[in-house]
Parts: sequence; structure tokens; C-alpha cells
Amino acid sequence: MTTASTTPAAAPDASFSDIPKDDKRITRGWTFYDWANSVYPLVITSSIFPIYWGAMVKQVTGTDSGKSPVDFLGFQVPGSSLLTYAISAAFLLIALISPFLTSLADFSGRKKLFMQIFCYLGAASCTALFFFTPDTFTASTFVFISATIGFSGSIVFYNSYLPLIASEEKYDSLSARGFSMGYIGSVLLLVICLGLIMGHETLGLEEGFATRLAFLLTGIWWAGFAQIPFFTLPADPGRPAGANDEAGWLLNGFRELGKVWDQLKHLPNLKRFLLAYFTYNMGVQTVMYVATIFGDEELKLESSALILTILLLQLVGILGAWLFSKLSERIGNTRALSWSVFIWMLICVAGYYVQAGWSFYALASVIGLTMGAIQSLSRSTYSKIMPENTPNTAAFFSFFDVTEKLSIVIGTAVFGVIAQITGSMRNSILSLIVFFVLGLIFLLTLRGRKLRDEPPLAVNAVGPPPATPNVGMPASVK
Repeated sequence: MTTASTTPAAAPDASFSDIPKDDKRITRGWTFYDWANSVYPLVITSSIFPIYWGAMVKQVTGTDSGKSPVDFLGFQVPGSSLLTYAISAAFLLIALISPFLTSLADFSGRKKLFMQIFCYLGAASCTALFFFTPDTFTASTFVFISATIGFSGSIVFYNSYLPLIASEEKYDSLSARGFSMGYIGSVLLLVICLGLIMGHETLGLEEGFATRLAFLLTGIWWAGFAQIPFFTLPADPGRPAGANDEAGWLLNGFRELGKVWDQLKHLPNLKRFLLAYFTYNMGVQTVMYVATIFGDEELKLESSALILTILLLQLVGILGAWLFSKLSERIGNTRALSWSVFIWMLICVAGYYVQAGWSFYALASVIGLTMGAIQSLSRSTYSKIMPENTPNTAAFFSFFDVTEKLSIVIGTAVFGVIAQITGSMRNSILSLIVFFVLGLIFLLTLRGRKLRDEPPLAVNAVGPPPATPNVGMPASVK
């Protein structure tokens, strides 16, 4: 039997109890960050930017293929693979630094400040993509990496607010509402950007200029609407460094991370879920990041058809997040997630055989249904499994964030390598099924369990042991 640490756990700061649960003003404000930042994954990573990237590759190489090798820092790399490698590099960097930053935020009480820093980094980088031309290809690649770092870095601090502002029974619905807000807001901006691009002649603009204007609008939208959550979210309940603490809050960031790691040793179900999430998320995120370039290079779809498909994904995604939220209430989070992962396995097989036409749009609809569902349920399930009333919410969510980022690093890198070796992204899509199979296996080990562990008192938060929700069982038997 594992022996618990004898180091006493720090009690939650007094301000923790002052945060009202399920306050409509706070929760509504929280969901608006989904509205603000979701324009980045839609406009930049999913729709307009990958198409523009392909066009820039063709101009740089003087060919008619986005797969043609480009000279990047002295290396000849296929253009489509370079984009996936850039994504991998961005998420690897954020995975390395986010545990330190989030534990720092928990201890110092600067959670909102770190969220703002990453938000503004991402938004500023999006606006800088306005200057992306063949002459600035290499520099713009690094700007894209910077935008990705800003987006992914801000999300971990945003997610860590969920258990602070909502009661446990509201996790699923509030998480789904946030994703739905994100879908609605991002679709609205995408429609505006599409109007600029498709009507560029009427407006007297060059198509390339109109496209880059979409990147500029994305940054402005992101930073502008982020002011709503920044104004309404409560102060962080983290603990400021004591006056007699010689090490100060900088060194204590490492100490906080160590405390959370020590707690994870005694939370086996939390580790099981992180392992499951790590594996199936490799496939989910990779598909989301490469879907547009797959349609562009493998299926040779027109740009307008691709962007309209992305719009379809967002609209169907709203329905999917809501449906799976209701499903989780009936059969439990783990079972709902298992069904979602199984559907993703089928998507991989279908993606290998898909052709342009009705089969592509049918597949896109299924992806949309499960895309928002699996992300929303993963976030809310983790909130239910992590220790209740922990003072280390940002540090705990950093582990969730690192798991996500490392899975993206591996998933996109594997996709790029297989595509580069075999010359076909279809083989890469099919290979992703391995990740979903492993994820489903790990999820099945959690079904029927009372998922919230009761850690030893030495590593638990102050107070009586919390209730142990069984998110693997239907609500009626919890």
C-alpha cells in the first residue's frame, strides 16, 4: 500500500469560499471567453488560414501543390507537413511551460493576469498574420506558432475557473454552454470574413488582402470580447506568498506543482482518465487541425466548399455538445465519452475512403456532432474527478492542459511523418484509429467506478472528505 505524504496540505484561501457558485453574471461572463477565443481555432487553424497557407506554399515553390517542399531554415519540408510540425512545436513549448505558470498562478493569485497575457499574445499574433506574404513566409510561420501558444496558454487558466464558479451538477451544462457560445461567436465572425473574401471584387480589394484582413479581424475580435470575462470573472482564490517566505512567490510556483504531483500519486482514477484523454485526444485534435488541408490537398475541394463545410461543422457542433450533455445526464460521463470515442474510430475508417461529394459532407456532419461533444465532456468530467474544493485548481488543470498539448504534439507529428513518408494523408488519417482504440480501452476501465478518489487526509484539502460522484453511472443511481 502506498504511504501518503506527511506534508500537510495548505488550506484553501479564505477568498475561495467567497466565490458564489452558479452566479449567472459570472458564469455568463465565463462563457464569453469561449465566444472570444474560439474564432482562433475556426478562422486560423480550421478554415481560412490553412487554405491561405497552401496558397503561399504554391507561390513560394512556384508549383501547383501545397505539398511541395519549401525551404524552412535550411531544411526542405513538404508545405502541408510543415504546418503540422509548426502546430507540434507550439504545443510542445506550451506543454513545457504551462505547469510552471499555472502553479505560479495558483500560489500568487495571478490567474487572471496570466490568462490575459496569453490572450493578448495570441490576439496580437493573429493581427500580425495580416503581414503574411511569400516574402515573410518563415517569419509568419513563427507568428503562427506564437498565436497557437497564446490560444492554448490562455485556455488552461480559463478552464481552471470552471470548478470555482459552478456547482458540480452544473459542470456538464456550463461546459457545453461555453462550447456552444464559442461555436456561435466563431461562426458569426467567419461569415463576416467570408463576406470580405468572396465579395472582395465588389469591395475593391485584392483576394489576398481580404484574406489577411480576416486574420486582423480575428485578433481584434478575440481581444475585444475577452474584456467581458476579464471584467466579470472573480478574483483568483490562490494564496499569496507570506511575508516571511524568503523564497517568494516565484520559487513557490515550483513547490505548488510538486504538491499537486504528490496528490496525483494518490488519485489513481484521475491518472486513468488523464491516460485515456491523452490517447483519444491525439486523434481528435489532429483531425481538427488537418481537416481543411486534407480537403484541400487530398480531395481537391474548392476553397468556398471547404469553408462552407467548416461552417457546417460549427453549427452541427452546437447540437452535438448539447446532445451529449443530455446523454451524459442519462448514462453518465464515462459512457457518453466512450460512445463518442467509438464514433471517432468509425470516422477514421470513413476518412480513409472518403471522396469529394456527398460522402465528404456526411462525414463532416458526423465529425461536427462529436467534435464539440468530446471536448465539452472531457473538460467537465475532469472537473468532476479532480479533488473537490482544492486550492490548486489552475495547477490541476495544468496537468489536464499538458496532457492535451502533448497529445497534440504527438498526434500532429505522427500525422505529418506518415504523410511525408507515404505521400498520402489518407494513411495518416487511418493510423489515428490506434489512438482512439487505446483511449476507449482506458475509458472502459473507469466505467461503473466512483471516480472521485478519496485521497489520504495528509494530501487532501482541509475539511471532511468530499462526496464521491460516480460519473460513470447514470444520474439516477449516483
